[in-house]
Amino acid sequence: MVKNSFISVISQKENRGSAEFQIVSFTNRIRRLTSHLELHKKDYLSQRGLRKILGKRQRLLSYLSKKNRICYKELINRLDIRESKTR
Repeated sequence: MVKNSFISVISQKENRGSAEFQIVSFTNRIRRLTSHLELHKKDYLSQRGLRKILGKRQRLLSYLSKKNRICYKELINRLDIRESKTR
């Protein structure tokens, strides 16, 4: 998978506390939870956890878009996620 190789490249060159690495790891967890919830529709605790992770990733993405717009655009394109709506 291309996404897994991108995650390994990020983990090797970036600080694990950086916003980019955290967004990549949250995206990985979101994809895993989404596939789990497709099989187990009534797992409400996992649904709650997914919503919390989505909120954390959204806050990190908005932070990154304010600090470094170019890195934000590149990260969104590589992870194949939608750009957040501006208010």
